[in-house]
Amino acid sequence: MDRFEIDEEYLRDVLMELLRTPSPSGRTDAVMQIIGDRLAELGLPVQLTRRGVLRATLAGESDETSRAVVVHADTIGCMVKRLKSNGRLEVVPIGTHSARFAEGAHVTVFIDDLTRIYTGTVLPLKSSGHNFGDSVDTQGVGWHQVEIRLDEPVESRADVAELGIEVGDFVALDAAPQITPNGYIKSRHLDDKAGVAACLAAVKALADRGLALPVTAYLLVTIGEEVGMGATHGLDDRVAELVAVDNAVVSAGQESREDTVNVGMLDSTGPFDYHLTRRLISLCEENGLPYRRDVYRFYRSDAAPAIESGMECRTALIGFGVESSHGHERTHIDGVRRIAELLTIYLSSPLTFSEWDEGPTGSLEDFPSHSVQPAEPEPEHTPGRHG
Repeated sequence: MDRFEIDEEYLRDVLMELLRTPSPSGRTDAVMQIIGDRLAELGLPVQLTRRGVLRATLAGESDETSRAVVVHADTIGCMVKRLKSNGRLEVVPIGTHSARFAEGAHVTVFIDDLTRIYTGTVLPLKSSGHNFGDSVDTQGVGWHQVEIRLDEPVESRADVAELGIEVGDFVALDAAPQITPNGYIKSRHLDDKAGVAACLAAVKALADRGLALPVTAYLLVTIGEEVGMGATHGLDDRVAELVAVDNAVVSAGQESREDTVNVGMLDSTGPFDYHLTRRLISLCEENGLPYRRDVYRFYRSDAAPAIESGMECRTALIGFGVESSHGHERTHIDGVRRIAELLTIYLSSPLTFSEWDEGPTGSLEDFPSHSVQPAEPEPEHTPGRHG
């Protein structure tokens, strides 16, 4: 296990840097520059697609067939929909998240004039108990029930317009990250910046030890996962396996934990690849990594758009456990570190089917169907005899 040791100080430093850099879907350039610089420091060649997706290459002994680890740097956020007559802002969500958990959030408003930014707070329409009394507790929940109070002396739509704020401006929910002495990480946007930090820490562990990878691997960092457009491009048909790294749901009725590796068996788009999923589970068992298997109902990762865009590869999902995902999030450094450890082990291991996966297609008779996934036929039904 020593060769898979993760630099936890590096992991923490990277995570805090990422969390403190706003990156709602659609406004991700700054955080992608940080990620690209970190990868370049580790000696990896980095390419950026026209749409802004980043691909780093970890060279392997063979590049005829490759694998990919995919993680996203974009987060949930908001956009200005209307400048209100009371000097406040109406907003709509970027990505899927409830206004219930946005209430009370400090925010940063980015305008087209890059020399100016504004701060504020998301508040319910009735935000003063001294004025509204019990009706504060009975007002509805939803984005039409909240507004942003700007930290500026504004009382009208004209006042707000004078600041340069316009419809379509981005609003980032401040992360306010902190790591407790016992290792809990509390912050917005752990989804998926903790995943990015785990991937960078894994890459660093491999680079530091100069491990020869069996096949070339790509780290693909996407910028639109929260709006359903994650790994839609940036990889070719040589990629036989794709592992998405994202949050795992820690909540009532779920098996995932904050301090373990969590392996997704199914999400809202269906089951993940049978063979690759069980390959990852076996790597956990062989290397003493605690893990949980889980099923996520209201969930989608970078794996789904990759398949929907036509990629011919196996997909799997591994996650660090997040309590209160897309809300007041929390995870534990042990879980993030263990994801990094598993990635290091996975990338230094052979493909699930090294020979069969040499090309995107193969013959049916060459695939080990019965040895890896047997399915005995049901017995023929014989009607019972009646006396």
